[in-house]
Amino acid sequence: MCGRYASAKDPDALVEEFEVEESLVEHPLHADFNVAPTKKVYAVLSQRPDDAAEDAPGQRQLRTLRWGLVPSWAKDRSIGSRMINARAETVAEKPAFRRAFVKRRCLLPADGYYEWYTPTGENVPLTSRGKPVKQPFYIHRADGHSLAMAGLYEWWHDKSKEPDDPESWLLTATIITTAATDSVGRIHDRMPVVITASDWERWLDPRVGEREVVEKLMSPAQISPLSAYPVSVRVNSVRNNGPELVEPLPLEEAVSGSVGDDGFWPPAGS
Repeated sequence: MCGRYASAKDPDALVEEFEVEESLVEHPLHADFNVAPTKKVYAVLSQRPDDAAEDAPGQRQLRTLRWGLVPSWAKDRSIGSRMINARAETVAEKPAFRRAFVKRRCLLPADGYYEWYTPTGENVPLTSRGKPVKQPFYIHRADGHSLAMAGLYEWWHDKSKEPDDPESWLLTATIITTAATDSVGRIHDRMPVVITASDWERWLDPRVGEREVVEKLMSPAQISPLSAYPVSVRVNSVRNNGPELVEPLPLEEAVSGSVGDDGFWPPAGS
């Protein structure tokens, strides 16, 4: 799954990087190095004006929304905390996601994301409950560009509020995950689906809804190589937030392991 990530770029930088036509960000978010479910996050999506024809192209927008998708049919918003991820293998079939999969796809920009590796061996430190201490890793693009994580978004209407009350509408999103690539898979078996820049337009286009076409866009992307390194366990707590969370942890301070021949940690076979 993808349960934490970093998003520190300001809206202007994201508008340029993702070729956004309209920014609807009224209040810029603070740089967040420990983005957790239910937080507000940036999303890139494409929407047609209300008076546009059904076959008209959408306009690429930058918005803020809440991480944790709330289906339009949900009775209350609390379900969103359990809808932070959607599996690529089943997203087209699940009732909570299948309608958004057809017409409401988005990109969630991330500087990088975190995963937790469970070391093995005789000398691995244990928690008070006797379980191995997990080592957090920060995974990001080697070239410094944002990860364009594939997502779905939904509008949810709070029927307890007046229809014309802006607070009665909630915009939420989920991150789609897939089987991890070989190197990242050494840390965790799942990773976010990353959409390549050449496929952004088709991924965001609400006119593209054929299941086979959309699923092909979620195929393992040939993006810039990913880099991963251990970071401080301070990231375990959402109360901690700052650039120090993404600073590499010296290997001698990590729970276990050494760098492999390909420069990736942990090495293959560990």
